[in-house]
Amino acid sequence: MIRLEPSAQVTGSRALRVSSLAVVVALLIVGLIFALSGVNPLAAYWEMLRSTLLDARGLAEVARRAIPLVLIGAGLTLAFRARFFNIGAEGQLLVGAAAGAGAALFLPTGAWSVGLMFFVGAVAGGALAWLAAWLRERFNVNEILSTLMLNYCAFYLILYLVNGPWKGKNVRGFIYSDEFAPVAQLPVLPGTLVHIPTLVLAVLFAIGLQVVLSRTTFGFSLRVVGENPNAARYLGLNGSRLTAVIALVTGGLAGLAGVGEVAGIHHRLLEPSQISLGYGFTAVIVAWLARGNPGLTLVTAPLMAVILAGGDALKIGLNLPFRIVDVFSGVMLMCLIASELFVNNNLRWTRGAKKA
Repeated sequence: MIRLEPSAQVTGSRALRVSSLAVVVALLIVGLIFALSGVNPLAAYWEMLRSTLLDARGLAEVARRAIPLVLIGAGLTLAFRARFFNIGAEGQLLVGAAAGAGAALFLPTGAWSVGLMFFVGAVAGGALAWLAAWLRERFNVNEILSTLMLNYCAFYLILYLVNGPWKGKNVRGFIYSDEFAPVAQLPVLPGTLVHIPTLVLAVLFAIGLQVVLSRTTFGFSLRVVGENPNAARYLGLNGSRLTAVIALVTGGLAGLAGVGEVAGIHHRLLEPSQISLGYGFTAVIVAWLARGNPGLTLVTAPLMAVILAGGDALKIGLNLPFRIVDVFSGVMLMCLIASELFVNNNLRWTRGAKKA
């Protein structure tokens, strides 16, 4: 017989081993799906690697997709660690993009434009996340539900803007706003879509938040509130205030990611599905793999970016369905969630009781 016993101590190395095994299991399951689709799994995985890590243009696409994943994932690691389960980063990214676009389109432009866009985008994203935190503290509304529902509010807000008051003057067929002025567009690495300012911000925030978490009083308070709420109350820590701050930070980083997408790649506000490739949801996996360490998102985000970029290659090169990336991400998240059982418990083999 097999039974589970709570582990006396959960170490970082144990969590890493279990998470790595969960990723391997996910790859095997997706490989089976490839086989059932009539595609050789080894050929599919080779195509993903060849078109991303072994190709200069592919590497640039991986970097482009890793930027929003690092920004959002770093914030989510703190949110999850504080037990504020923010599933609304997609909506926070979108409202950040809309706020940044509004600043570029309707405010005076100049050398300050990029900084102003990042500021209003972060404020908008943070405000949307803060709303969910306030609803939890004031009315005991589950933040998983509220942040998830707010995603749809952000989605339809942008649809309204690009179809209505912000619709471009010369739009034909596609729906988008007017183009931003050149001073409101982010510089990119030559020949790529890797927007440099947002890349720098992503790296700085991932490292900075890791330092805050491990070396500051605020980081200590966050860890205590997340790991032992009773001890936090005994120490007099204000959990509500901490949750509000974490919501502002995680939503603000998602808003920065949204500004990066519209100012660095599209140079206009577009329909929501063209702004984000599901970065807000994929970043949940990034944060989960990072195990509450913002600095580790610099490793886990590129891993998921390879899957996103490689998924495009599978669609084109092997004629796989358009939603293959969603399947990949869903299986990965399912395996990671299931692996928590083995992170916190030990498997024990026991002999059944003998019959009298």
